[in-house]
Amino acid sequence: MLRCVRERLASCCSYSTLQRWLPILTWLPRYRMSWLQMDLIAGLTVGLTTVPQALAYAEVAGLPVQYGLYSAFMGGFIYTMLGTSKDVTLGPTAIMSLLCASYVGGDPVRAVLLTLLCGAIQTTMALLRLGFLLDFISYPVIKGFTCAAAVTIGFGQVKNILGLKDVPQGFFMEFYYTFYKIPEARVGDSILGLACLIVLLMLPWMKRTLNPPLEHDTILVRLAHCLIWGTATMRNALVVVAASFVAYTQNGFGSPVFTVTGKTPQGLPSFTPPHFSETTANGTDISFTQMVQGFGGGLAVIPLMGLLESIAIAKAFASQNNYRIDANQELFAIGLTNINGILCLSLSGHGELWTDCSKLPDRSVYSSWRHSHWCDSAVVSGLPHASILLHPKSLPGSSHHLCCGSYG
Repeated sequence: MLRCVRERLASCCSYSTLQRWLPILTWLPRYRMSWLQMDLIAGLTVGLTTVPQALAYAEVAGLPVQYGLYSAFMGGFIYTMLGTSKDVTLGPTAIMSLLCASYVGGDPVRAVLLTLLCGAIQTTMALLRLGFLLDFISYPVIKGFTCAAAVTIGFGQVKNILGLKDVPQGFFMEFYYTFYKIPEARVGDSILGLACLIVLLMLPWMKRTLNPPLEHDTILVRLAHCLIWGTATMRNALVVVAASFVAYTQNGFGSPVFTVTGKTPQGLPSFTPPHFSETTANGTDISFTQMVQGFGGGLAVIPLMGLLESIAIAKAFASQNNYRIDANQELFAIGLTNINGILCLSLSGHGELWTDCSKLPDRSVYSSWRHSHWCDSAVVSGLPHASILLHPKSLPGSSHHLCCGSYG
């Protein structure tokens, strides 16, 4: 009996066990510097693109826009050490923001507390090795919910692209008033928003139709080929920077042609634990128990939907790129990300298909790094968010319609 206990303790304290809980110890020693170039391109592209996307997700959740930025950078650092998928990054997602809006009612205190509770539930599931339970949830239900969320969120951004004001919430009311207020559309917002969409659609087409350079081609032809390839690969980041520059230039000279997000609080939030009670504007004290009761089914729906979204994406990439993921370790990584995220007032963070796919625009990019055991772009993608929070003037103001038009 004593021998079995010793062997059990020895196995728990072994280096292989540590590698299982910290996958970075497995992939980092095998990392090749030849992969770094594509990882940097992917990380910078995702990081810069997620800035307006994070602002938009905060709006979907009914929260001030800075909470989207707070939520965008923490997941990359933690998931790099704990995650098992080289192609997934964690952060706010469209579906989670939509669910959060229905349970927190635009209250940042409730949103942060909900993130903590979701992280605790997910971490507990990981420690109990309950990852297999996700296989029993109906796939058609997930797809139906995802499609409904896509339609709701996608149409909800039409008013922002057109620069419409005072459009009520609710899909049917939003649908009616969007068309009713079309004569009030702002010309500048509409032109810039549609131009960004056209560019984002045209650049991938140009890249797909681009023939590889031949041996007898001149240097100028080769340089042009590299320029088109690089522009198409980093199209998301380039469009964000260009549109932000255009909006800032026009608004900075006293001609407010475009609607912008406006100023956000400078710097990172203070790293403090969440509030477990709050006092409303009319002086009513709400206890922790009352807040938890107010979440209701959200404590089951949000953790499970987030896990399903993340693990489905991770499995899809793992199957395509010939590697395996550990569902329980993914639960653990996501849970700890949400628990630590509340220190910087983060929303619930999970993996999202659009963000992860944007790192790898097509198969030609896949082929240069698909054998990598990890992608350090998860870390790199967190850096632009931190720099903008510390120095918000480095991005004077993203165009509002662009921010809300960058959903997946």
